[in-house]
Amino acid sequence: MEWRNFLWKGKEKYVSIRPRLENPAGFARWAGEGTCPYARLRCRTILPMIAHLRGKLLAKHPNQAIVETHGVGYDVAISVPTFTEMPAAGAEVALYIHTHVREDALSLYGFLRLAEKQLFEKLLTVSGIGPTLAIKILSGMPADEMVGAIRGGDLARLTRIPGIGRKTAERMVLELRDKLPAPGTPDTSSSAALASPVEEDVISALVNLGYQRAAADKALLAARGGKGPQSFDALFREALGSLSK
Repeated sequence: MEWRNFLWKGKEKYVSIRPRLENPAGFARWAGEGTCPYARLRCRTILPMIAHLRGKLLAKHPNQAIVETHGVGYDVAISVPTFTEMPAAGAEVALYIHTHVREDALSLYGFLRLAEKQLFEKLLTVSGIGPTLAIKILSGMPADEMVGAIRGGDLARLTRIPGIGRKTAERMVLELRDKLPAPGTPDTSSSAALASPVEEDVISALVNLGYQRAAADKALLAARGGKGPQSFDALFREALGSLSK
């Protein structure tokens, strides 16, 4: 146990550092008093930090995949549609990742298609739907059919999904009907997911410049243009030019 002391309001206080690190919620309440010098170090919002994984698929199950990247195996929760489209264990795989941060856990949710990830994140905005339920919802109906059901207000179809009652279905329709793309909108995410390491570097550079991942993917597809392998500089210049138009 490590203890440190400091002066606070003229009195010497002894603070146990270790319990504070293990209980960030408790620390936030304690640091809210505003006079502790450690408050500035601890009371910060944790932002999602993993958006994409490319690596070797070590194992896959209907609700889980293990992806090894640079010697680290990432445990990723997946939907049934993603599971069925994934290659066999041992092959290379690329997943769009949603990082969900809680006080006691950091969980990764992976998707082969960008459109499925975007629908997952839309579901999270609905009152009463968390990431676990959102994955179950995506496993219960193909994404394009679900978008059609929500936009069409088809409650009977939505309530056939395990875990979705009438009230949840009504909230999905009410809160998402006008936020989802019309059926038939082209999905280019599968092509972007097959990007080479050089192309992934281009996408990463564009995202770091402030462009959205979806826009970077489209710009890469435009820069690729059916050509053969290109250098980073050539692809980056063409993609950036496409985004600047």
